[in-house]
Amino acid sequence: MASEESRIEDELSHPILLAERVQTAVDEAESFKLECSEVGKQVDRLSQKLRTVVRLATAAPVLYERPIRRIVAEVSKNLERALTLVRKCKRQSILRRVVTITSAADFRKLFNFLESAVGDMKWLLSLFDPDTAGNNGIELSLAPIASNDPILSWVWSFIATVQMGQLPHRIEAANELASLAQDNDRNKKIIVDEGGVSPLLKLLKEGSSPDAQIAAATALYNLAGDQEKVKAIVNEVGVPIIVQVLGDSPMRVQSHVATLVARMAEHDSISQEDFARENVIRPLVTLLSFEMFGEDQSNDQLGKQSIHSLIQINREIEKSTLAKPQSRGSSSSSDSMYRPHSNTYSSSSYSYYSEGSSRGGHHRKERENEKPHVKLQLKISCAAALWMLARGSVLNGRRITETKGLLCLAKLVEKEQGELQFNCLMTIMEITAAAESNAELRRAAFKTNSPAAKAVVDQLLRLIKEVDSPILQIPAVKSIGLLARAFPARETRVIGPLVTQLSHKDLDMGTEAAIALGKFACPDNFLCMEHSKRIIESNAIPPLMKLLRGNEHSWLHGLILLCYLALHSGNTNSLEPTRVLTVLEGADRSALPQHPELRELVSKAIYHLNLYHTGGHSQRMAFVP
Repeated sequence: MASEESRIEDELSHPILLAERVQTAVDEAESFKLECSEVGKQVDRLSQKLRTVVRLATAAPVLYERPIRRIVAEVSKNLERALTLVRKCKRQSILRRVVTITSAADFRKLFNFLESAVGDMKWLLSLFDPDTAGNNGIELSLAPIASNDPILSWVWSFIATVQMGQLPHRIEAANELASLAQDNDRNKKIIVDEGGVSPLLKLLKEGSSPDAQIAAATALYNLAGDQEKVKAIVNEVGVPIIVQVLGDSPMRVQSHVATLVARMAEHDSISQEDFARENVIRPLVTLLSFEMFGEDQSNDQLGKQSIHSLIQINREIEKSTLAKPQSRGSSSSSDSMYRPHSNTYSSSSYSYYSEGSSRGGHHRKERENEKPHVKLQLKISCAAALWMLARGSVLNGRRITETKGLLCLAKLVEKEQGELQFNCLMTIMEITAAAESNAELRRAAFKTNSPAAKAVVDQLLRLIKEVDSPILQIPAVKSIGLLARAFPARETRVIGPLVTQLSHKDLDMGTEAAIALGKFACPDNFLCMEHSKRIIESNAIPPLMKLLRGNEHSWLHGLILLCYLALHSGNTNSLEPTRVLTVLEGADRSALPQHPELRELVSKAIYHLNLYHTGGHSQRMAFVP
């Protein structure tokens, strides 16, 4: 901090020295004395204001430097212009006078520059004195330096107030920044470039009032509209501050902060890792499960299920390694086995776990008495944050499953409706996507004897069978498909509902059902033979044939599923081999040139059906790509 103050003093000392040189040159002027005298008056005004800024800057406990540096640099340029012009008025030889001609127009131009410099300094001083400012202690006038871009002047004023003003003025200024950031991307860039992130984070962290924290969180949310702006927040060490506020704030503040977490995680995968490193999953799950479990039960379950896994994951993050997808062909019945994590303790994870149960303790009573709509909004925000954190991240998906998060999500999908139910369902879908690509997560989180896994599957099947809403049914169908390799052969309840959806009136719904069934029947699934037979026995062929007559997307995925079923059909006659063969041969002749990746798969399916249909039973074999 001392080095920063020293640099500001050095920057301010340069124009003060220039002003003294100009005054000396004015005293030595031999021509245009009247004009030089006027220059001296203007420069004296500038010098006094510069010295005032030095006093205020050195006395201020916190200082917003950006406008000071910009304005002082411009003032220095104008003082250099004045020094150059006034020195020309000193007694010179006749030849020098001819070469360097000075006119009254030069002085008129200089007066305009100096007048603008005085206006800039007057505006700058107003930032340090709220009593002289405009609306609500915020300076809303325009600095001449920013006359061509009024937004810049307002941004400077608002940021300075957030950093140096009184609390009511800081709240108002943060709200003004939030409004500007909501308007357009250019305003966001100006706010970030002019150093607005750090004061907003400071206001959020201080906890001086819930309104101040909400204003700061809203402004940061509006700024975090793309990856570049999110990185600016991360680079200001914003993630630890955000997680701390999330864990220990009033409920309405937590709701805004959770929304900010979701926004940042949505736009930047690096921030996902940073939030994971700060263990943000735990407070989010705790807030989401508020009033769902008893306090003792909640803490016990978190302790039993999450402590070792939090340690293990924390160590993995420190090594900067994310879990890699396993080979799709390596799945086997061992997916149902659980492999415990290491018992080695990490001090950082353990300390966080120890503090977690007490975080927000003094707000517990307020939370219990909070209005229902505030509680609901908090849960919606937390579910959205978990959704964005889990999206594309095996690591965060594992964290959620190793707390009570999976069971909590299943219960909310069962009991809630609207946005909260949807956010929870989308979080489950992202976790199942991570489980599909990571065998370890699949074995640990979706064991057949796991109550949480069973609860999730129950709710997914309930949505598929009982809810007539593709908005909810499509994510549920996708999730079942993503878990295809986790289901054992004896699991009979998941195939039927998916087959039923093949004939859904919504074509997208039927296509998603075909994609999900394809994950059961594809050769990468260790139990593809058993699953394919069950799909055929569930009378999937008629609706699948109808699906092939839809658009190109439904035709493509329907054809893939049909090929898998043909390859793994065995001796069953339910496949209707003659009809299926006709469809495959027609596709091979007409459409496959546009989809070369399907040519080999269709050829193998046709060969298999021809071999079976011509009666060569003893020579039959299943072709697996």
